[in-house]
Amino acid sequence: MSIETERRHEQDHSLAARFEMVRRAADASLAGSVTDLCGYREMLPVCSRNVEYASLTVPLVISFAEPFAIGLGRDPGDNDRFASFAAGLFAGPVVIQSFGGACCVQINFTPLGARRFFGLPMSELTDRVVGLDDVLGLEGIALRERLGEARDWSSRFAIAESFVAARLAEAKRMSAEIAWAYRQVIGSGGRTRVSVLADELGWSRKHLAAKFSDAIGIGPKTLSRIVRFNRALSLSKHQLDDWAGIAADCGYADQAHLVREFRDLAGETPTALA
Repeated sequence: MSIETERRHEQDHSLAARFEMVRRAADASLAGSVTDLCGYREMLPVCSRNVEYASLTVPLVISFAEPFAIGLGRDPGDNDRFASFAAGLFAGPVVIQSFGGACCVQINFTPLGARRFFGLPMSELTDRVVGLDDVLGLEGIALRERLGEARDWSSRFAIAESFVAARLAEAKRMSAEIAWAYRQVIGSGGRTRVSVLADELGWSRKHLAAKFSDAIGIGPKTLSRIVRFNRALSLSKHQLDDWAGIAADCGYADQAHLVREFRDLAGETPTALA
């Protein structure tokens, strides 16, 4: 075994001793609404800092232990502590700090699934972190108790999926027009023009943006930006240092446009992220 291999093994062992993370794809019955579920538990009193880039995930976190410190587009302050919460879409980096005592289940919703599950305009969650009690009321409190009493991650995931499925079964269907427009943006990699979507629906761009923001939490233009950014981020793993090519592939005007978007949505330049 080489020194480098030994060092990697030591690092893996060190990380495994600090926290436990179990991730599972959502049941097929929740397809299109939930992407996956994650169980997370910290086992050593070590402070950590993580930055998450702009994404199309709407997380619901149910905590049984210490809260996280969360800052949208900045480092969190003393009043930015959240235990169980839902977070809407945010077109920028999110800074998350933990302090060694966290334990939680996270359910990751798609924007369409989140609208149906929470049963409220997603614009009410945009750029916000909202407490569990405020978004789910007494149902949320009961869910937290059940999850905290479960014996293992598998049991917790089953409870969470059952809870989500029951709420979705009672929820109103998403507007067919908005669902169609959303899928057009996703399917095109964020390259479909808003004016084309509006024309297809027979709506004005202003009406489309208003309806879209209410249902999804952000307008179609911002959605397109996040989709393009995440595609560029994915391509960068295989096209190292070819930022001009990535910019062209993802529909940016030029490489400078890509750099500006990375600064806005990740808080870093492409080179720094790579």
